[in-house]
Order: sequence, then structure tokens, then C-alpha cells
Amino acid sequence: MEISLLSVIVPIYKQEKTIKEDLLSIHATLSKTPYNFEIIGVVDGTALDSSLSEAKKVKKDNVKIFGYKNNKGKGQAVRFGMQKASGDVISFIDSGMDIAPAGIVMLLEHMKWYNADIIIGSKLHPASIVKNYPTKRKFLTYCYYIMVKVLFGLKVRDTQTGLKAYKRKVLEKVLDLLVVKTFAFDIELLAVANKLGFKKIYDAPVIVNWEPTNTSLGKVFRSGIIRDFMMDTLAVWYRMNILKYYYNGRSRVKVFDEDLGMNINTGAMYERKRHNARH
Repeated sequence: MEISLLSVIVPIYKQEKTIKEDLLSIHATLSKTPYNFEIIGVVDGTALDSSLSEAKKVKKDNVKIFGYKNNKGKGQAVRFGMQKASGDVISFIDSGMDIAPAGIVMLLEHMKWYNADIIIGSKLHPASIVKNYPTKRKFLTYCYYIMVKVLFGLKVRDTQTGLKAYKRKVLEKVLDLLVVKTFAFDIELLAVANKLGFKKIYDAPVIVNWEPTNTSLGKVFRSGIIRDFMMDTLAVWYRMNILKYYYNGRSRVKVFDEDLGMNINTGAMYERKRHNARH
């Protein structure tokens, strides 16, 4: 497969101290490759975050920075960025650089080799280099891998590492169906894509240097977030297998988010709304 243009989405939240260097590091890495690329930074809530002004200090023609006022979760930031992207392959990487940007290149090589629909970075890949990652986190990652395999039949080993690449045709079919706005966005996208027939989903090695005070890698394991994360995951399974929410032909309730400037799913269906109105 050929890659005419690569889009890299960078979700940003309270990264004002490092985001300029993060974006320049990604740009420097990709500039050494043969790919034409664009980098799209999305500040997830500018009201309490000065990251937007810092990110805009990166003066590169192929670096575009967006932001919206209210924090809506990483998943919504990634989805917002994907809708701004022009590439035939669209990737995203967490800010903070816990994950080395060289991993983007590794994902693209795997995508071309397998002609894959989706490639995900995986801390559990045998070729990955993972530094300073606590045993508790490794255990939780493995438990979630088992949960995802049982619920959705996905065979990839680590769905939550913040580095992934998608063919554009996948996102064109899947993005408009998604509901989750926070951490379980990743698994919802993967599970729905798999359900719609995009079966070529593989993992690739990454280099991770975990810093607990830096990015979402450190935040995701707080107990309250673990609970919410698991509930979101089960909700994806419920919508998929009980409500049949993601199937073609279903009428879904959307609302227009003025902050984002786009329609978003509520998780409800018109069929149910009409039923409730009659009773």
C-alpha cells in the first residue's frame, strides 16, 4: 500500500510545559521519513489550560493547532482531530512523549507489510521496550486484554497504549457511530471497526518510558478512573450486543455540540424514543 499523506493527531490537555517540545519532536521524527505528513494538535479544553498558546508557538506549515473551550475527554479530542485530518492514513499519539514518536514509523511499516486496516502500539508486544512501567500497571493491562478478548473477540494484546494508525476508509465508516468520549474511546473504535468487517487489526512494538506525573498513562490507573473505564467498556458491549446500536440502518439520536462545532451521538436511538413517547 502507498501512503500519500499521513495525519498525526495529538490530543493535548494540561501539557503547557512540554507541548511545544512534544510537537517539535514528532515533527523532527517524521521529517526524517519519506512520508508527506501533517500534525494536528487538539487542546481538549482551553478554559483552564494554557497549552493552546504554547502549541501555537510551533511555526511549521504542516502543524495545525485547534482547541475548544470545555474539556470533553481524550476520545472526543481524537475524534475532533480526525475530522480535521486530510490523510489517507490517520494516526494519533499521546502528548507528553512517554511513547517515543519513532513508534509512528514502526506502525506505518507494519501497516504496509500487512496491508492492515488498523495498527495499534502495544506495550505487550514482545519487541516493545517498556521502561519504568510498574508491575501493577502491567497486571491491569493484561487483565484488560483478557476482558477485551472475551467481550469483543479482539486478539490484539494492548488496546490502550496511546499510539494507533487507521486507514481513512475505516474512520469514514466508524467515527460517526461512536459514543464514548473518554478513555474507552479506543476500545469502542476498535470493537466497532471489527464488527463492521475491518478484521485486519494488528499490533506493533513501541518504546515507552513511563512518567507517572506526565501524561494520561499515569492518570488512567487511579481507582475512580478504573471503575469508569470498565463501565464504559461494558456499555460498549451492551450497545453492540443488546441494543444493536452500531448496526447499519439504526436511527441514532445526535445533538449538535456548539463548542466542538459538530454533531455527537448521545447513545440513544430514535426507536426507543418513539416507544417511550407512546407510553
